Amino acid sequence: MNQRTPIVGTDPTDALRTAVTGSISLPGEPGYDVATPWNVAVPVRPRAVIAVENALDVSATVRFAGEHGLKVAVRRTGHGAVPLGDDVLLVHTGRLTECSIDPGTRTARLGAGLVWQQVVDAAAPHGLAPLAGSAPHVGVAGFLTGGGIGPLVRTYGLSSDHVLAFDLVTGDGDLLRVTPEQHAELFWGLRGGKATLGIVTAVETDLVPLPHFYGGALYFDGADAAAVAHAWLDLCAGLPEHSSTSLAFLQLPPLPGVPEPLAGRATVAVRFASVAGEAESEEILGALRTVATPILDGIGILPYTALGAVHADPVDPMPVHEHSGLTRELTHDAIDALLSVAGPGSHSPQTIIEMRLLGGALAREPRHRSAFCHRDAAFSLFVIGVLAPPSADAVVAHTQVIDRALAPWATGTSLPNFTATSDPDRIARTYDDDTAHWLGALADEHDTHGVLRVGQVVRRPR
Repeated sequence: MNQRTPIVGTDPTDALRTAVTGSISLPGEPGYDVATPWNVAVPVRPRAVIAVENALDVSATVRFAGEHGLKVAVRRTGHGAVPLGDDVLLVHTGRLTECSIDPGTRTARLGAGLVWQQVVDAAAPHGLAPLAGSAPHVGVAGFLTGGGIGPLVRTYGLSSDHVLAFDLVTGDGDLLRVTPEQHAELFWGLRGGKATLGIVTAVETDLVPLPHFYGGALYFDGADAAAVAHAWLDLCAGLPEHSSTSLAFLQLPPLPGVPEPLAGRATVAVRFASVAGEAESEEILGALRTVATPILDGIGILPYTALGAVHADPVDPMPVHEHSGLTRELTHDAIDALLSVAGPGSHSPQTIIEMRLLGGALAREPRHRSAFCHRDAAFSLFVIGVLAPPSADAVVAHTQVIDRALAPWATGTSLPNFTATSDPDRIARTYDDDTAHWLGALADEHDTHGVLRVGQVVRRPR
């Protein structure tokens, strides 16, 4: 391997400007602000932002970085951001907005610059739906390379299980079309490996015929947390695959966009999404309505374009700390343990503590195996705490309190899209040993200069 000399004290972009058709922004210049992630608590200060126009721009950027001892990271919305310093060129994919829907084959070709709501809206006139996540304002490519767990994951499985092809730029700058037949090893690794194996510029995926679904969220007063949480666990037992659900303890601030019944108080939300009819879904939800009276009832027949209403995830950037994990089957003792750290009287500083039921179609291996691991987990834990006074200092420490409370049921593992980190030990929790080994080996093969050795990627120690 040839030794590359990092650029020190000079503008690294002069030569690159002649090689790309997109724009290049240095700190303080117009366009640089797209480097700011959704989680504004993460320090992201790259050497330059390259707003690429096409895959050739991505390739030119990667090759330039390899020649000059720099690294390359990729960004669309900035969800799942990790710290980036001035040895990094940040590729922003926002201009890659190709969106082609084929109703005949029920497929879509999507540029990496799209967010899911754009795809949802484009497919809706055809009665079709992409398997988007609970936050439709996140980017297409990052969601799929992390596996993709949406509100209907128990019915349809991982969103990445429905991918047909990727357009990829490797760490060596090669442009590849990746399918189960072409570069099959990369097709395996891209579905779950995040940005480990390259930068995705476009993706082709299946769509499902789903113009509407039954679901939304029931919100209860925090005083009813115990009754609702135990009834929810009973609901989860034997829940048919046509339905998915999660339970969330909420402490939403009184801000614009937060419904008045939920603002500035402790509440409990049961999220629910089903392809079953109203009668069957309401039979499932009936027990919840009998143990407590909702303060806000958002359940009903919804167009698929309103998928985001199930979780109602925040859209505006904010400073947060995120924490996640996976568990085995939960017992009512586990619910009591969760209530002790999230329920009334717990003094939890967290904004959201969610337990999401997994299983169903997610637990089955797809036709084409992938690098996504831990399909056997029963529930996922996801914690978001806003880093703002007066509770900012307590947020991070409290996640350890949650971990200790749920330790008897925890697997010690997590999921890629819920583990925004550059810490190798935390990244390792998202894979088994064999998967991590092969991802690292493939990364070394296709990124000989270590250009993509930055952020949430799997790499073997040098």
